[in-house]
Amino acid sequence: MTHIQVGEVTVGFQEDGPSDGEPILLIMGLGMQLIAWPPAIVDGLVAEGFRVIRFDNRDIGLSSRTEAPLPTRTDVLKSFTHRRLAKADYTLADMATDAMGVLDHLGIDSAHVVGASMGGMIAQQIVIDFPERVRSLCSIMSTTGDRRRGRIAPSLLASVGLGFTAPRPEDPQAAEDVAVRVYQTLAGDHANVEELRAMVRASLERGPNPHAVVRQLSAILASPDRTAALGRVTVPTLVIHGLKDKLVSFTGGLATARAVPGSRLLAFPDMAHDLPGPRRAEIVEAIARNARRAGAR
Repeated sequence: MTHIQVGEVTVGFQEDGPSDGEPILLIMGLGMQLIAWPPAIVDGLVAEGFRVIRFDNRDIGLSSRTEAPLPTRTDVLKSFTHRRLAKADYTLADMATDAMGVLDHLGIDSAHVVGASMGGMIAQQIVIDFPERVRSLCSIMSTTGDRRRGRIAPSLLASVGLGFTAPRPEDPQAAEDVAVRVYQTLAGDHANVEELRAMVRASLERGPNPHAVVRQLSAILASPDRTAALGRVTVPTLVIHGLKDKLVSFTGGLATARAVPGSRLLAFPDMAHDLPGPRRAEIVEAIARNARRAGAR
């Protein structure tokens, strides 16, 4: 694990695979640390010959914390009504800049970029703001920022909803149990509770931040719709989404695929908001195939 300074933000990152392999940058989602990428995904990409780079987004894991006052629950609710009301100390564009700082530190001029959920939003922002730095794009279970698309299912809103922003229980075991229940709900039929518990426990031991979700969610809500800008993307683009996703509905993936010219959409009928075990080999293969469309540099 290595730390670098990107402006005022300290970013923790990790590399796997051959140093001379084609670089591929993996960006995780809301409140999720770099260790949330399943080993089967990381190891699979390494086996394909990629130099795999993962990092902790700001406010999570081993990256630095924002010191400004935390947005209140009322602030978050207002942000959902209109992005002009969003109170955020940074946006997805700032998080995209953090990611580019990692590549700068490693001396990498361009990389294949893969993002899951919020990470997909950041990946989209990277290809918009830094098109010359992206060899290929893969957006997984994400959306474009068009608030009419990729909306949370009413059933999930009722069971989880803004529980994401609720205070974490002080008791470690209770905090672990709450997180596991949330992720199990999101993962749907393929939820591996043992695997989820191990990931949650490791995250709580490694670098917990009870305010991460509120701050990162506020960044999402304060960021503009990317739909029009995605129409200028020219790199090979793969969109992966599950038909059972209740957190970011399939309409988000469909909107992303429609926004990017020449993109390819891979829809899994049994996938929810998760990187399900039975689909990981296919996901790795699809990412590698999309990257090869870009050719070697």
